[in-house]
Amino acid sequence: MRRVRRTARIRPSVLAWRDVLSESLAGMLQRPGRSALTALGTVLGVGTFVAILGLTATTSSQIDTRFNTLSATEVTVEDVAREQDEFAGPAFPADADARIERLNGVEHAGVHWPVRLSPDESVRSSAVAGNDGAGNTADVVAASPGVFAAAGARLAEGRVYDAYASGRAAPVAVIGTGVADRLGITTLATHPAIFIGGRPFTVTGIVSGADRKADLLLSVAVPHTTAERIWGRPTDGGAQMLVSTELGAAPQIAREAATALRPDHPEYFKVVPPPDPKALRGKVGDDLNRLFLLLAAICLVIGAVGIANTTLVAVLERTGEIGLRRALGARGRHITVQFLAESGALGALGGLVGTSLGVLTVVLVAVVRDWTPVIHPATAAAAPAIGLLTGLVAGLYPAWRAARIQPAEALRH
Repeated sequence: MRRVRRTARIRPSVLAWRDVLSESLAGMLQRPGRSALTALGTVLGVGTFVAILGLTATTSSQIDTRFNTLSATEVTVEDVAREQDEFAGPAFPADADARIERLNGVEHAGVHWPVRLSPDESVRSSAVAGNDGAGNTADVVAASPGVFAAAGARLAEGRVYDAYASGRAAPVAVIGTGVADRLGITTLATHPAIFIGGRPFTVTGIVSGADRKADLLLSVAVPHTTAERIWGRPTDGGAQMLVSTELGAAPQIAREAATALRPDHPEYFKVVPPPDPKALRGKVGDDLNRLFLLLAAICLVIGAVGIANTTLVAVLERTGEIGLRRALGARGRHITVQFLAESGALGALGGLVGTSLGVLTVVLVAVVRDWTPVIHPATAAAAPAIGLLTGLVAGLYPAWRAARIQPAEALRH
């Protein structure tokens, strides 16, 4: 009989995932200080990434809110009659405020224009030139009573002039806090007066703030009828109407305003509707994203270089250990997986810590600014994965280097 020789088959070594994780954890905890510093770059990168996207979403939400309450309810109408007809007079009719306020959706409306004073005219706190506020160059604005309501003006003291005072072309004025400080007017209890070109005007109110037309704080506003009587109507344009509308009504008002003011010559007006909120939000968000995501990418690159450097140093320090593992049957891919697991674990740990810090940053900023924090769930979910990916990419070269170490050469170290 013919004898058949049987050769014993050697089963290849296997590295279980449980062993991979335990070895990776042991490698990280062997030098905890160095591991923490290595993960710091990933923490900064991922934290910056989360904070930037969260703050961008939060600020965009605030832009939407403020836009809806202010800009989205504001319409401006400009007098361009002279551009259409050089012989045309002022475009706004005498009852312009009433015509616009009759439109459905309009809350308040008012006409205003800058008063052009002669070089020898100025705003003073006394009739005689002296050291008590003489020579101040405050702007004088002719404004109908509706301007203050449309601008959302807030008064520190007194009140604005009403339709009665405007109808009588009364010599009254409303001044801003900046003008009041320069003229030394601290209270209205004494019924102070200011002098514009030597003409007295009784101060009825002091404006301390405004939602729109913030230049009221640095101006002297007089009734438009009074300005017409003293200085005449504007002949070179410059007159504008400020219209505040209900939310959502501004586009419709912008289409109807010119015809409501002058059905015979609607082309005499240029109506400026509110800008598109989506375009505004998108522009602001894109600017923030491009600027700060570049910073996040730089932090991630620094973190990846740190992980790669630390992992490579660990490979050199553990050459004897690698040789012993190879001599006991570990294959090259086992060594690769082990070091990739260590670098990936460092990246994932940095990603988790960075995500937590980023979310905390967004919440703290929102609390300080009295905002509502907005963080997309996908951002918080993707951030740790970005840290893991950074660690894996950083560990590719050191793991490949470790897998190429030969057992005999390693054991000689």
